[in-house]
Amino acid sequence: MTARADLLLKNALLVATMDDQHRELAGGWVAITNGLVSGVGSSVDPMPEATEIVDASDCLITPGLINTHHHIYQNLTRAFPPMTDKPLFGWLQSLYPLWRAIDEESVHVSAFVGLAELAMSGCTTSTDHLYLHPRGAGDLLSAEIAAARELGVRFHPTRGSMSLSEKDGGLPPDDVVADDDEILAASEEAVRRHHDRSHGAMVRVALAPCSPFSVTEQLMVRSAELAEKLDVRLHTHFAENAEDDDFSIATFGCRPMEYLERTGWCTDRTWVAHCVMPNPDEVKRLGAARIGVAHCPSSNLILASGISPVVPLRAAGVKVGLGVDGSSSADSASLWLEARQAMLLAKLRDGASAGTARMALDVATRGGAGCLGREGEIGELSVGAVGDVAVWKLTGPQFAGALADPIEGWLRCGPIGAHHTIVHGRFVVRDGRVTHRDLDDMLGRHARESRRIQQLDTRG
Repeated sequence: MTARADLLLKNALLVATMDDQHRELAGGWVAITNGLVSGVGSSVDPMPEATEIVDASDCLITPGLINTHHHIYQNLTRAFPPMTDKPLFGWLQSLYPLWRAIDEESVHVSAFVGLAELAMSGCTTSTDHLYLHPRGAGDLLSAEIAAARELGVRFHPTRGSMSLSEKDGGLPPDDVVADDDEILAASEEAVRRHHDRSHGAMVRVALAPCSPFSVTEQLMVRSAELAEKLDVRLHTHFAENAEDDDFSIATFGCRPMEYLERTGWCTDRTWVAHCVMPNPDEVKRLGAARIGVAHCPSSNLILASGISPVVPLRAAGVKVGLGVDGSSSADSASLWLEARQAMLLAKLRDGASAGTARMALDVATRGGAGCLGREGEIGELSVGAVGDVAVWKLTGPQFAGALADPIEGWLRCGPIGAHHTIVHGRFVVRDGRVTHRDLDDMLGRHARESRRIQQLDTRG
């Protein structure tokens, strides 16, 4: 007799399992027990009994989407008018003076609101590249981890850092950088306190020097060594735009790819953000190293950085995931939107047949799992994988006529948010609404912190 499940989702138009065989199950169902997938089947497969049964008629079911690059605190300066017309370096230098005012309260509320927004777009696992730690700001990493736990989403924060200030030839101001020893000690402590190695872990920590233009070369080398010692992952910005390339050549005497190689970062524990500017030979070298890439299409467009060669990267063996990037550049933290942008940009760059909804869904799920080193555990619906599910209702005027292929209809029609977002068997979004009762309070607190940081009138 089949064991009783905690939760059963049934009668879906289609379950896109994204398992090793990429099975697509018509009339499908998914069962979750103790936070893990305990069964998956089609309309002809017997379903288990369940404590809670949810009808998914007219819905596509996918694994929860995975966000592999973000700077969540930036939603405190979203769409800030003076910064909307500058490329990367000028944009950063204009915003650093505002961002130096972040503290535990602002990081906590920005993380709660940002992760809630992601969950509304079907995201069940998110990273965050928190590289800004102003002196006296408090324990910012713990503040955002607390927000993720409150909301109930799976979280991969990175202990980011900056050590190369303006006086040393970098971009950030002096009061938001730290020395290498201080950064490495804080990184090791973050892993000790927060990193969970167990199957189905809700929190894992990676090390993330911000970028070649904001950290010393020695910090890159020592961070790679520490990640090897602690057996955690590595993350940084890489080959983001032409300015990035020019800076690397002028400062280090080499292109970003060679810099990555000589600092010990060409390893399968590394995933990099953006990767817009690799040449064909570098694409092959990235693939040979089994590096992951967080593709951030909207941010790359807004900052005029270019179009990442996602199709060639995937063909070379690079694990390509999706990232919404910071909400001061991409502004909208929707993984559905990023998946659609990834599909369209692949068509534009590499031909109409190169960018399909299935390619984009693979990037948003299995590719993200590869970036985070969690293949077979997140990003797919298979027995033993985590019970992270996105349910998408394909009804209403925007889906009229989209009958032949639910996956293509899901991404080519819309716009759409998740009908349900389920993390470890628990509803974080239900019927299109965040389930946590404190969301309105958090939005009010966020507005106050945002006005303070933007240096606006705080009355009202």
